[in-house]
Amino acid sequence: MTQACAAVRRALDDAQALCELAEEARDEATRAEAAEAAEAVGRQLEGLELQKMLSGPHDAAGAIVEVKSGAGGVEAMDWAAMLYRMYVRYCERRGWEVEPADLVAGEEAGISSASFIVRGDHPYGWLKAEKGVHRLVRISPFDQNARRQTSFAAVDVTPEIEDDIVIDIKEADVRIDTYRSSGAGGQKVNKTDSAVRMTHLPTGIVVAVQNERSQQKNRSVAWKILRAKLYDLEEKKRAAARDAAEALKKDIDFGSQIRSYVLQPYQMVKDLRTGVETGKVDDVLDGDLDPFIQPYLMGVRRTDRAVDE
Repeated sequence: MTQACAAVRRALDDAQALCELAEEARDEATRAEAAEAAEAVGRQLEGLELQKMLSGPHDAAGAIVEVKSGAGGVEAMDWAAMLYRMYVRYCERRGWEVEPADLVAGEEAGISSASFIVRGDHPYGWLKAEKGVHRLVRISPFDQNARRQTSFAAVDVTPEIEDDIVIDIKEADVRIDTYRSSGAGGQKVNKTDSAVRMTHLPTGIVVAVQNERSQQKNRSVAWKILRAKLYDLEEKKRAAARDAAEALKKDIDFGSQIRSYVLQPYQMVKDLRTGVETGKVDDVLDGDLDPFIQPYLMGVRRTDRAVDE
């Protein structure tokens, strides 16, 4: 990082010298060269900011993303499904690989919960900014009286831990249940107990995987997710020693939200941590999340900023 900063400083000095030369010579070609040099410095600065943003110990790792419906009943389950799609679209925009792990459908619509693994260029570094509760306000399509409703869904993001990191899991501490995976029906119905649910008895952590048709593959993915969750739990314990407030579990309700999405009576998405907001709700729900994620990662706090052009 020090060498990169020195390189930017040299490039900045060169660009400044070119600007002064262009001003003295009043030469259009020199001015164009100076402008190009200034743009290059700007790109280098953006690169340095990006390195700083994604310099955490696990930022380069894959990400395990979980979406769970909260308060709001069927409306919240539909909202969880909307968030699930939003994150898949965001991953597609970034060219990341998405591997579904588990999906529990809602009773009437949407999903109760879903999890997936993301791999690519620093997925955990980016997606860790999305951890928290997301609030939706809209006229509910499930309300016969067309009333405005508020619902919540929680997003959790943990790094995918590589096999070379040792997490000691005793087999006696893990209960493994198998069951038939839920499918779309017809030929896609799995007639064997290929789905796997693992319960880590000492911690109560539960992992369910049903995406693969092979029970062996589902077991392998479940072990990987369980290891990642136990590692993340240890990380949280250490963080709690430094900051007790960080370890507090918050309910999925008004008091723990990080972002609000209002669809009616007006349209607005606002990040409550940074103050960044936009009226382009459809773009956000289609995966345009960088205008929210980047300011958060760069440490912007509570300064109202609009991202609309």
